[in-house]
Amino acid sequence: MYPAELTAPMAQELTGRGFEGLTSPEAVSEVLDQKEGTVLVVVNSVCGCAAANARPGALIAAQHDKKPARLTTVFAGVDREATEKAREYMLPYPPSSPAIALFKDGQLVHFLERHHIEGRSAEIIAENLKLAFDRYC
Repeated sequence: MYPAELTAPMAQELTGRGFEGLTSPEAVSEVLDQKEGTVLVVVNSVCGCAAANARPGALIAAQHDKKPARLTTVFAGVDREATEKAREYMLPYPPSSPAIALFKDGQLVHFLERHHIEGRSAEIIAENLKLAFDRYC
């Protein structure tokens, strides 16, 4: 687990801009068990590719005309149980931090693993997400 004073600003980067922080397995289940609507889940992380690519890309995409009804985040290495629960919904993909998942009507429909994020700009990630939003939201 990472110290809260280290991770709080990283979490706030998303939660301070409209993303709902899911910090318990129950909160994750409450959101992802919904069988109607769209949900974006950002698996946040302390790594550089989360800071430079994943979080900014998700924030840019969240400004798109079409977007998920709910914008959420779990923090790997901080909210361990919540992250583990979210990853159950992301199967068959292996655990990945950072990662970004889009759910529609309770089904995973789009997923960016770390290898899709690392080395790509925030703008490229945002464009990828916007295309998914246009298709599913």
